[in-house]
Amino acid sequence: MPQPGDASQPQPSAEDSFLDLLVETLDGLDESVRGQFLRQFFRTIAQIDFTDAQSNDYWERILLRRRELAENLGKRVSLKTALVDVLASTNFLRVPILMEYDEFKKLQINAATDSLTGLYNRRLFDEYCDKELNRAKRYGHQLAIVILDLHKLKEVNDRHGHLQGDQVLQLAATTLQKTMRASDFAFRIGGDEFALLLPQTDPEQAITLCRRIRSQYEIDIQPLKMDIGVTLDFGVAVHPHDGETKSALMNLADQRLYQLKNSGRAGSRVIPLETQAPREVPAAPTQRQAPAAPQPVRPPIVTPTMKTEAPPSPTPFQTQAEPPRPTAPYAEARKWERVSLAGTKAYAILTDVNQKTAAVLDLSYGGVALLLDNPEDVPTQFHAVLHVPILPPVRVVLRKTNSQQVEGGRARVGCAFVS
Repeated sequence: MPQPGDASQPQPSAEDSFLDLLVETLDGLDESVRGQFLRQFFRTIAQIDFTDAQSNDYWERILLRRRELAENLGKRVSLKTALVDVLASTNFLRVPILMEYDEFKKLQINAATDSLTGLYNRRLFDEYCDKELNRAKRYGHQLAIVILDLHKLKEVNDRHGHLQGDQVLQLAATTLQKTMRASDFAFRIGGDEFALLLPQTDPEQAITLCRRIRSQYEIDIQPLKMDIGVTLDFGVAVHPHDGETKSALMNLADQRLYQLKNSGRAGSRVIPLETQAPREVPAAPTQRQAPAAPQPVRPPIVTPTMKTEAPPSPTPFQTQAEPPRPTAPYAEARKWERVSLAGTKAYAILTDVNQKTAAVLDLSYGGVALLLDNPEDVPTQFHAVLHVPILPPVRVVLRKTNSQQVEGGRARVGCAFVS
């Protein structure tokens, strides 16, 4: 029972006290008399012309809404707050002069945020996601959607109680807020689920941010001194490479989240983006056919024709791990081994051809193969930005070397790196 002067129960203003007295007075009046008074009341304060019956009906709605808001917020709600909420929701309120701006903003915040974590709620996520996706489509930008959940939150609740579980959730929200960029949005969309909207973010950037959030959270949670391995799992999907609609992107991000959860854990291991994708990956030749006898260790890329050659010219990819050597040599050895990128969402932006986008089919130290609709539209030599999983975006100069028609009327165009 709140005591007089309790700081947690602010005293009502003179205006609120008057409206409370009005409620008590009207409650004792005959329905027809009450309707006549309320008709004039609504006309005076909001310029709305109700009938007597409508006035009584909306008054009851306002009183009911006031009780609902008070129960949801756990504190007293003024009558004018409920009045604005009901009339605005029915599009009758044309002149919103019933409450101060700051109070109205507080009502908006309460309706849009999660009370435990202070993050935006699921309703606002749906609204912002639609808006940001439309913006990304309009301007040709990328948009990353991330789904995260708290691994082992239920175990925390069962062993340490829900108050400890609430602390774990609040820490997760704090970690998200201090780790994200100012342009990013964070939401709590379920009991242990969070979501991020990352405008103008490519797959590699999204994965890097998720790893940073996860590492920071594992540091932030240490003061709680729990013996449960609580962490944040995540799944990422990026428009337009992974889908064009919100449902497609959400489903793929969710699949990648559960692929990570079910993949087994080794400390804070994180699955790279291309292995998060829910698709079958063919086994490597060394997995299907074991060698007859142990082979001497040799550099993975060296072939018989390369032993006397000088090292190839440096390319942007020579700092990365080299692809594995096949178990059986080719009949005619290639100068550089080729790594297939089919199905990994790797792509190239052709900056000389109106920012045209082409899928990257494979990659080697010597060049790439692109999938093009009309190879004639692309000059012999052109600039491009390659977006390949695990690697940062790389700017390169490419020269067309060969073209081959493939299924669907498109062409596989081989391109060499130009030093």
